[in-house]
Parts: sequence; structure tokens; C-alpha cells
Amino acid sequence: MLKSGFVAAALFGLLVMVANRAQAQQAPPAVTPAVQTPSPQSNPAPDARGPNAAPGHKVGGFVPGQKRPPGDPAQIARGKTLFGVNCRSCHGADLRGGDMGGPNLLRSQVALRDQDGELIVPIIQGSRQQMGMPAIPISPDDAKAVAAYVRSVIETIGTQGKPPDEGKPAPSILVGNASEGKSYFEVKCSTCHSPTGDLQGIATKISDPKMLQTAWVAGGERRGRGEDDPKDSARTPKATITLPSGESVEGSLVRIDDFLITVELADGTQRTFRRNGDVPKVAIQDPLKFHRDMLSQYTDKDIHDVTAYLVTLK
Repeated sequence: MLKSGFVAAALFGLLVMVANRAQAQQAPPAVTPAVQTPSPQSNPAPDARGPNAAPGHKVGGFVPGQKRPPGDPAQIARGKTLFGVNCRSCHGADLRGGDMGGPNLLRSQVALRDQDGELIVPIIQGSRQQMGMPAIPISPDDAKAVAAYVRSVIETIGTQGKPPDEGKPAPSILVGNASEGKSYFEVKCSTCHSPTGDLQGIATKISDPKMLQTAWVAGGERRGRGEDDPKDSARTPKATITLPSGESVEGSLVRIDDFLITVELADGTQRTFRRNGDVPKVAIQDPLKFHRDMLSQYTDKDIHDVTAYLVTLK
């Protein structure tokens, strides 16, 4: 009897619990949202973006609209120097991230929202060491100068994250010594080229110094697709293939590796030959071989000096 009483009590409790749950699911309590009427005397909270923020713009982001007072040119110049010494390796010369893995400061909400170093300076002083940003041992004034430089770069950002240098003239590449470039040309280049022969008026033909530099380093002016026939180009390597039978095939080299060689014949067709060691015999005439070999020998000074000389050949 006692056991039956326990079983009956348990079943009754289970039925009550199921009934309560069903009732709760069928009739959820209604919640009436509270309506608050603003007081006429209350003032709206100030916009954290400042008085110059445009409606709908978020804080930070790529807005030319984060308005700040003009920076002190002397402070910005000092900050640029300090940035180059202390920050460039991590954040890059253009602030977009460097070789050491630092973040892109042009996208940093801290940098975008900083007004007078109040956000950047604490980080420079070590507030984010646990996040991998070490403290930089510079004075507070120097840290503010770095912050001023970062803000000055951000001020140049265009809409939709255009690069800061967008719209500015590209720096000139004419930084070499023309007389030293002439001497280098006479030693290294005069065997094949002449300022009064094939290069006469080259600076007039290619008036852009950057394009001229690219052309002579590559061994000739690059043409657009379809402007010339590769078979007739003086820049295209030629190959002569001598088969074991004695047959000789000549054409413009298309592809070569240790196993195959493909040439394009004068009629536009291509022939591919299997290679097995020195069979068939292959002879290649590459008019740009010297230029290709020199690519590993040119120094920056050599390139700048020769370019400075070639622009005088008008």
C-alpha cells in the first residue's frame, strides 16, 4: 500500500507539471513596452563624433569627415622622422602595415578618432603590450608628434579608402648622374647601341622617363598586344633544331624545357619536338640574352644614372 501511494503521488505531480507547461505555452503573458515621454527641458546627448559630423556617418571609418584642427607642420615633420625610426618596420612607410606584421593604421579606429594624441599616445607608451604592441621609449611630446603625423596622413585619405597619395604627382625618377650614366653606357652598352644610331632621339620617342627606364632595362620598348608579329620581332628568341636525320627546323622559340621544345614556323604553325638529352641538337639565338644577364648585375645607381643620360638623347 505504501508503495502504491508513492507511485500515485508521483503520477499526480507529473500531470500537474505537464498541465502548467501546456498552459504557459498557450497563453504567454503580454508585455506592454513602456512609453517614455522626453521632458521638454531635457537636452539631447552630445554627438560623440563632434559638431562637424555629417548625418548618417559612423564614428571613424573612411570619411574625409573626421575634422580636426590643422596640425603644426614642425610637429608633423618631427613625427614623421620619429615614425620612420620607431614605427615603420611594423606599420610600413605608408602606414598600411609593414614586414613585422603591424596593423594598417589607415583603417585603425583609434587613429581615425584621435584628436590630439589622447588615443594614440597611451598605446605608444605601452597600454597594449599584452596585445603585442610594445612600448616605444620616446617622450610624451615625441609621442604626440608621432600621433600628429599619423593624423596628417589620414587626413589625405579619399573616399572609399583611396590611397593617401591619390591625385598627387608621382615623384620623379630622374635622380641619377647623367655624366656617370654616359660613362657606364660607353663601357657596357656601346657595343650594341649608339646615341647617334638606334638610340638617336630615344628621349623624344619615349618622353616619359619612367617608360624610358622600363624600356632600356627590358631591352626594348614593350608593345601592346597585337601591335607586332612575334615572329618578326627583333626581341623574340629564335631556335634552330637539328634532327638526327639531318633535317633542320628554324622558328621563333615558343617554349623550351628539359623534355620538349616548341617553335613557331614562318607560316604560323607550331611544331613540338621531344628532347632526350642533347638529341635533337638545339641552338638558340636570343637577342636579349645580354639584357637578361645584366638584370642581376645592375645596381639602383646604374639604372638611375643611365636613365638620366638617356633622357638627354632628344
